[in-house]
Amino acid sequence: MNHTPRILIVDDEPFNVDYLEQELEDLNYETIAAVNGEEALEKIASESPDLVLLDIMMPVMDGFSVLEKVKANSTIRSTPIIVISANNDLKSVVKGIELGAEDYLPKPFEPTLLKARIQSSLEKKRLRDLQDMYLKSLEREMNIARNIQKEFLPNELPAINGWEVASYFKAAKEVAGDFYDAFLLPDGMLVFLVADVCGKGLGAALYMTLFRSLIRAASTSDQFSPGDEPKNYTPAERLLHAVSLTNNYVIETHDTACMFATVFIGILNPENGHLTYINCGNDPALIIGEDGKIHAELPPTGAAVGVKVPPKFTVKELTLAEGELLLAFTDGIPDTQNINRDFYGNNRLRELLTANSTPAELLKRIETSLNEFIGEAEQFDDITLMAIKRKA
Repeated sequence: MNHTPRILIVDDEPFNVDYLEQELEDLNYETIAAVNGEEALEKIASESPDLVLLDIMMPVMDGFSVLEKVKANSTIRSTPIIVISANNDLKSVVKGIELGAEDYLPKPFEPTLLKARIQSSLEKKRLRDLQDMYLKSLEREMNIARNIQKEFLPNELPAINGWEVASYFKAAKEVAGDFYDAFLLPDGMLVFLVADVCGKGLGAALYMTLFRSLIRAASTSDQFSPGDEPKNYTPAERLLHAVSLTNNYVIETHDTACMFATVFIGILNPENGHLTYINCGNDPALIIGEDGKIHAELPPTGAAVGVKVPPKFTVKELTLAEGELLLAFTDGIPDTQNINRDFYGNNRLRELLTANSTPAELLKRIETSLNEFIGEAEQFDDITLMAIKRKA
């Protein structure tokens, strides 16, 4: 059904109102009238007109005051307003446009000009309304996507006797390319990872769900073999199986997309602190001692997942001593930029390392530092961290 535009005429001169009503009704528009600014504000709020023809010089409240109040009100500021002014009053016209008027009409009214400017303003409003509808629809879809993506992140981190585990995740947009995971295998081993899919926005988010699902499924594939005895994978074999299967699947099935992910993935034995890991092109994880100093860095041991076949991933091993903390993070930390386009870098991160920090305390300190550094700037990249500490 077509909507008949409704136009509010605001003028304290009855002759002008009568003339405009007649002209607009001949053009098949509905009309409403107000004789001063206060009445105009009430009717803009209650009647939701498609367009307002607003006289500048009126008693009680002039047109300038009406414009200021309308544009200051978020619920009605999008209502288009055409100011009405005498031909020789260009200064008032300019002020009206500066205050947010859509256009102006000179007195005395010329029918052709009246028709043209009303039609132009209504068409612009129609296009804005369509744009608003599209943006609201897109926002709803992005909210749905964000909620679905949240299901691919752990609801809670595993509780392990003698260990503390914490994570921090902040998407740069509605959906993210970063992800993290942490879960226990039936034998009590902890599998954990942080990862970053290349690119930004929805495309990266879609592939994030693919990478996360493949890595999670491949890491636990021996648990889903009905009728068969579970394979007795060593941690090294499990990691190689997970990253190799994911790498090959992505390349062979989605080769034209050229999507890849940097991944730091490890398997931790909580009984003795033994850590088996592969760093697939991710920023080096840090091993931090009780003294707050960096005891070791864990640089890449292979290419990003989804880059080449056959894959070349090297497994590394070490043991976390009592009181040591492992900090893994994506490049959204050093690549964060402030309003001056300075990078956060690795040095600022390292300055936050202090003695005897719990994982939660350290990540909170990093979060606060990042937020202070970003300030008014837009967050450039997804930010993901995971910290795991062996209690002393």
